[in-house]
Amino acid sequence: MNAMKTIFSVLLFTGLSVFCMNSTAQKNSENQPNVLMICVDDLNDWLGCMGGHPNSITPNIDKLASKGVLFTNAHCQAPICGPSRASIMSGLRPSTTGIYGQIADEKIRIAGEATNGIVFLPEYFKNHGYYTMGKGKIFHNHAPKGVFDVSAGREAGFGPNPEKRFKWFNEGTNTDWGAFPENDEEMPDYRTAKWAVERLQENYDKPFFLAAGFLRPHVPWYVPQKWFDMHPVSGVETPPYQKDDYLDLPAIALQVHELPQMPTTDWAIETGNWKDMVQAYLACVTFVDHYIGEILNALENSKYKDNTIVILWSDHGYRVGEKGIFAKHALWQEATNAPLIISMPGRKTTGKCNAPVEMLDIYPTLADLCGLPVNKTNEGKSLRPLIENPEAESGFYAITTYGRNNHAVVSNGYRYIHYEDGSEELYNRNTDPNEFENIAGKNGSLEIKSALAKYLPAKNEYWTPEIKTGANAYFEKQMKEQINLPKKPEKSGK
Repeated sequence: MNAMKTIFSVLLFTGLSVFCMNSTAQKNSENQPNVLMICVDDLNDWLGCMGGHPNSITPNIDKLASKGVLFTNAHCQAPICGPSRASIMSGLRPSTTGIYGQIADEKIRIAGEATNGIVFLPEYFKNHGYYTMGKGKIFHNHAPKGVFDVSAGREAGFGPNPEKRFKWFNEGTNTDWGAFPENDEEMPDYRTAKWAVERLQENYDKPFFLAAGFLRPHVPWYVPQKWFDMHPVSGVETPPYQKDDYLDLPAIALQVHELPQMPTTDWAIETGNWKDMVQAYLACVTFVDHYIGEILNALENSKYKDNTIVILWSDHGYRVGEKGIFAKHALWQEATNAPLIISMPGRKTTGKCNAPVEMLDIYPTLADLCGLPVNKTNEGKSLRPLIENPEAESGFYAITTYGRNNHAVVSNGYRYIHYEDGSEELYNRNTDPNEFENIAGKNGSLEIKSALAKYLPAKNEYWTPEIKTGANAYFEKQMKEQINLPKKPEKSGK
């Protein structure tokens, strides 16, 4: 009889414990905010809210920035899509993973020891009770299998494309520009926005993590004519450019940044294409701003508006003629600086934060804001203190890596670039925002360089063999020297 009472007591206690745990989990789930994450490809600081270009027309992103915190000094961890997005989604630096070039989504986990068993950002939310959904370009392609509960994929390429290119015929890049196609409905970003709007009209029994990845303004700069008409070419201003800008750079800087497949600024000036190219980029930015606005309006008109964190980021910036070329692929300001906006539901704190931060901080920040446990593998930091007080003295810094052991360190006033051979660049961004004068060898620079050099990554992993090609001859050489490629079996001769 006593044994029966004991068994009954154990069962009752267990049942009550499970009930309490489930009730607590349900209560926590009800209190946790949703997350709407908007990823934009190749978007630089040419937004009205960032003042990056006088011809910018971005009312929807500007409105989002006014309702949240705009990080004006946010920097990517790599100035190309694949490694930048792998860093954001894994929470690891390229120098830790060896992912310095374009990599297939499914290859990230097998890139090396650091990413073996890694839990990606949306996956972390999924593992902690969130219903996760994604469409479009989120990782380099879309996302590895299983990362989202609902994965709507991504349409191939950056289409649609005309039968023949309009202006730039180098097959080594998607670069081209012109009014095409006729209607927005033919654009993949149109369908991504519509899909996200539909998700915001559905009912969920748990908090959700919704990700929408937009392709524009990634090249080719094709959008319908109406978006070009909003930026008459006669009134377009070209960004600052100095023809002899490279004269004070070390030799390795020219090798690292060489991109023979891309249009140069001198070519654009000589052929009269520069204003047209700026117009095309601006048109693409205004186009994507409109469809981001459709998602934000849908959220505002939904029952989720008061309990959803909105975060908008780009994977890196883009040079539209700055520093001599039309490309990302650089350790200079216009290639590394990109928009980062975080809007909190019900929070009165808004404004601009000028402290240097990293896209690497997105993962730990979202986990912190949503009350999830700290993921100890994350190499970034939570930006919560700066969201609560955007003007706080942070002491933060940002690191961008381009190939193994080539890094830029950004502080509040300086950019320090250190190359693998020890060569250096240093820019005083307070007096030289265009980074025209390399003062690394000038008197008084040693103390500044030494202070910033202490932030250089201690670990510089070799290139992962999962990356098959580099952006130029320098990277191809660096890869071949560092990757232990499997040897082909020798022929026996029999």
